[in-house]
Amino acid sequence: MVGHVGHIEWAYGLAKDLLEATLPRRWAHTQAVADQAETLSPILGADTDTLIAACLLHDIGYAPDLVDTGMHQLDGARYLRDVAGADERLCRLVAYHSCADNEAQQRDLFDALTAEFDRERPDLARALTYCDMTTGPDGRHLDVLDRLAEIHSRYGPEHVVSRSITDATPCIVSSVRAVEAALSDVRQASAG
Repeated sequence: MVGHVGHIEWAYGLAKDLLEATLPRRWAHTQAVADQAETLSPILGADTDTLIAACLLHDIGYAPDLVDTGMHQLDGARYLRDVAGADERLCRLVAYHSCADNEAQQRDLFDALTAEFDRERPDLARALTYCDMTTGPDGRHLDVLDRLAEIHSRYGPEHVVSRSITDATPCIVSSVRAVEAALSDVRQASAG
């Protein structure tokens, strides 16, 4: 991977190469998630660039050539680590994004996930969850509850993703609400 300065451009190029042609809707979602990350600079400061890069990479595990376990978070993080030589922070953020440990438990991959990847700082993990879980599959901004409902309707009640999202709902909602509260506090402080 290139140095810190160019990691957003690197992440954009990698994600585009993996998603644009084969999964254009996923690519639209990915770009909008990264756009959402830019709005968090008032609360993340210098870590905003890392978040934007992670947002660009968060769903690469859906790329047909990368699918191994079927858990896109783990497949994407493994590719970033083993093939792309990505920064460890990006690998950790992708591996655990949007409360992925719940899906890992549903897929009996929790031990693999936790053995291979440490967790990233909670504020960055919450920020990535916020960006992902307030952006619909077509790139539209959604309330977290609407996004969760959309996921359930897309996968159906018995799918492993729906079951894991049900288990992860408290984590996802609290992450989104914490980021929204932090943004509100910054806006109030700058207005006052």
